[in-house]
Amino acid sequence: MARLTVLICTHNREQLLAKVLASLNAAERPMRWAVDLLVVANACRDGTHRMLDDYCRHAHERGQLPLAWLMEPAPGKSNALNTAMPLINGDIVAFVDDDHRVDSGYLAAVCHAADSYPEADLLCGRIFPDWDGSEPGWVHDDGPYRIYPLPVPRFDQGDASRELTPTIAIPGGGNLAARAPWLAKVGPFATDMGPMGHDLGGAEDLDWVLRALRSGARLRYVPDMVQYHYVDPSRLTLPYLMKKAYKRTESTVGLDSENARGPVPRYIFRKLAEYGIKAGISLSSARRRFYLVRSAAALGELVGHWRLRRHAAARLAAYRQPE
Repeated sequence: MARLTVLICTHNREQLLAKVLASLNAAERPMRWAVDLLVVANACRDGTHRMLDDYCRHAHERGQLPLAWLMEPAPGKSNALNTAMPLINGDIVAFVDDDHRVDSGYLAAVCHAADSYPEADLLCGRIFPDWDGSEPGWVHDDGPYRIYPLPVPRFDQGDASRELTPTIAIPGGGNLAARAPWLAKVGPFATDMGPMGHDLGGAEDLDWVLRALRSGARLRYVPDMVQYHYVDPSRLTLPYLMKKAYKRTESTVGLDSENARGPVPRYIFRKLAEYGIKAGISLSSARRRFYLVRSAAALGELVGHWRLRRHAAARLAAYRQPE
């Protein structure tokens, strides 16, 4: 019997973790597949350990999916992922974030896709914001001043399954599954790119997927693999939007090694000046919000380029130092 292992890394999110575990247990169980859960508690100081111990004690009598968990004291999601990967003994590992919940057909969809597309080494699915109606109206705006990407992850490549390449779309790690041998082939997640605690950075998952694809992995988009991302109301404020835009672009600049070569592109300075001026003269709140967020993104891009060059210069200096 084939085995699916669902891997969840968590940091101080006891209540949200309980929800994702409940959604996994409520999901349809796939036929001819065994499913187990592996949770890495990353530097948790809330009640996560106690909750996981209680789950393990009562899982069998409650008819819940079997769960194993471990602690990773070094802060950082990449550290948690790297600790877990050598412990995976299933055929497929599905990555689920601790602030997601899975659709009722999620487990069956992952296993069906693994059977139906034997040529696919990686599988990814859809992520939708878990709206509850309390969100501000501007999050649904599709006009010229819509905020994109929203501070709540969304990934949707349509209703048809297809193979994805970097020129089409690169999924993050929130709804990704991989055949177990590829964990060792691709190697660890970059610890300098992943989020630390609940900070706003993080491109370690995109980097990992890109490395897998460059190593020859094939990626299949499966629309029936659906997860919903928790919507934190505190993320739907202008200060958060700007911080997230800044951190997102600062992180993603590092995905392309070519960005470390040559001077910082002049177009970034032009964007920063243009967006800043437009934000300053905007009378419409939607227009002002849009350009303030774009300004923050441009600033993050600029800082990302500066940091890349500083790191590259430091590595070169270290290489040239006599032993």
